[in-house]
Amino acid sequence: MTGTVATLTGPAEGNGTELTRFNALRHGILSRYTVLPWEDEGEYAALVASLVEEHAPQGPTEEHLVEEIAGILWRKRRLRMAEAAAHRAGLNDALHGYNNRTAKAALAHLTDDVDADEAGPAVRTSPDDNTAELADIDEDEAMTKRALSILGSQRNDAYEAAHAELRDDTREWWQDVLDRDPEELRFGEEPATPDADCLRQFLEDEVLPWYRNKPSDIAHRPLIREQAYGEALDAFKLEKLGRYEVHLDRKLERMLAMLIKLQDLRRPAATG
Repeated sequence: MTGTVATLTGPAEGNGTELTRFNALRHGILSRYTVLPWEDEGEYAALVASLVEEHAPQGPTEEHLVEEIAGILWRKRRLRMAEAAAHRAGLNDALHGYNNRTAKAALAHLTDDVDADEAGPAVRTSPDDNTAELADIDEDEAMTKRALSILGSQRNDAYEAAHAELRDDTREWWQDVLDRDPEELRFGEEPATPDADCLRQFLEDEVLPWYRNKPSDIAHRPLIREQAYGEALDAFKLEKLGRYEVHLDRKLERMLAMLIKLQDLRRPAATG
């Protein structure tokens, strides 16, 4: 740390006046309470050092004013973190609120049939992710249609061949259907069996409709993302943070004015 301070505050040769001044400032009574336990003392020390280099305070009063300025700038930095944290908390509430209202609110002007689970993917995925997902859906749908074509053929091994043609996650979905507990079946519903007719019905009734609906969900993601970010803004909390920032700005202005005035007073008057 000594080398850094020497660089920021000037050479530390001779009696080390600049370095001693910085150390006194860094360990001042205000500094002791400015940096919170989870904050980086090194970053605060670097801020103080840069202000010492800029203002070159002389005497305890000017040093106190420089330390006050450092504390104000440090708190303004903390204020930015608080603002970001408020947005993140609001976004979390928007994504995990009751029945995921965000997606429904975003698409209320389009349709009432909204998949509420789309709020999370809408915020977390990029346009490139959405494009890749659409391409993946097209590929998966093509594989499913090839499997249906096989199931409609006269092949003796139609079930096995169609099953092999399906993508891994579709086969896992089908296996979940086969493994379903009979008590979970709806009234009048028959258990699924591993044969061509049952697999065809599954692909036509469950899988193909999913392909038809999913692109629409992806297309709506920008609207849902916009809604979620809008809901994340807590106007009341940000208003309080804004008032606090105004207070810090006014205090910073006063401290700078006092420091500049003191330094002007100790400068020799210009002679004509």
